[in-house]
Amino acid sequence: MTNAGEAEKGSAIVEFIFASTVLLIPMIYLILAAGQLQAGSYAVVGAADQAAKVFAVAEDPKQARSQAHQVVERAMNNFGLAGANTDISCDKTCLSPGSVVTVKVSLRVQLPFISEYLDASVFTVDASSTQRIDRFG
Repeated sequence: MTNAGEAEKGSAIVEFIFASTVLLIPMIYLILAAGQLQAGSYAVVGAADQAAKVFAVAEDPKQARSQAHQVVERAMNNFGLAGANTDISCDKTCLSPGSVVTVKVSLRVQLPFISEYLDASVFTVDASSTQRIDRFG
């Protein structure tokens, strides 16, 4: 006749390994997903800020738009991201003294290990930055 304690011997370690695996994998995934979203957020904030500054000091509006788009692309590349949308608007004539330029950058962030064909796995992060053009140039 065996004792009830002897029949259960060794099962606690198996239960611990199973439970920790079931809890650990989703937690690691959540950390990776949060990291992706945070990287996208940092990228769009930095890109919008720098693009607005570059736009504000340019010589003509065509050059300003071109340089602002290049700045956004470079910022995204620095974070290993691509596909940001840039929207540039001016409250008056662009680059006229005292006018205000606003640059909005948005990015679709794909969650890790999920197919890009699923729209449910994509989040959009965006940021905008505003710069006033010097009144006295």
